[in-house]
Amino acid sequence: MNERFTAPENRRIVKPMWDMVQHLNDLIDNSDPDVDFTQIELAMQTAETIRTDGHPEWMVVTGFVHDAGKALAMDHGVPQWAVVGDTFPVGCAFSDRIVYPELFAGNPDTTDPVYSTPNGIYEEHRGLANVHLSFGHDEYLYHVVAGSSELPGEALATIRYHSFYAWHREGAYRNLTNERDEEMLPWVQLFNPYDLYSKGDARPDIEALEPYYRDLVEKYFPEPLRW
Repeated sequence: MNERFTAPENRRIVKPMWDMVQHLNDLIDNSDPDVDFTQIELAMQTAETIRTDGHPEWMVVTGFVHDAGKALAMDHGVPQWAVVGDTFPVGCAFSDRIVYPELFAGNPDTTDPVYSTPNGIYEEHRGLANVHLSFGHDEYLYHVVAGSSELPGEALATIRYHSFYAWHREGAYRNLTNERDEEMLPWVQLFNPYDLYSKGDARPDIEALEPYYRDLVEKYFPEPLRW
């Protein structure tokens, strides 16, 4: 794990989740250049589509907060290219199912006698909870909220793995997963279309929806979080 951002003593911001979502309205996400919406509008679009389709309440709130880890770019000076994008395990061979796998050619891990093997530093079927993933907004938010929220395990898996496309979309890294991961996989897959395809031209009515989402966020994140 990246101790610079996950170690509590090194987190310099204590902020309720709702305040962080509001704070992120000042972020211009260059990975969404074709959508001229604020971050809270995008969060509400995703969450409202999930709610309209009748999914569990925890999934609605997960849709609303799943990108809050972009605080890495806002508050920790991490460049956006290192905050967004696909995630993947480190310490083992890079799968050719990761987007643009040819870009790993210059990484010394590709020729390391341990890191270049399928299992690498891990025991087979050790479970993704025990695997180090590349550090971005997913991994960061997972460590911020794990143990500090009322989210169920399905929501935590969705937050941590929603950009881990090589696993949940391409079927790679099954040598590292365990039974618990297989139980979580359908939820991550269910969430993915809402993350990618819920954006549209219609702006959500923030004034009308804010009381509902404020109450929802405070229910699942009753205490301020260390960011």
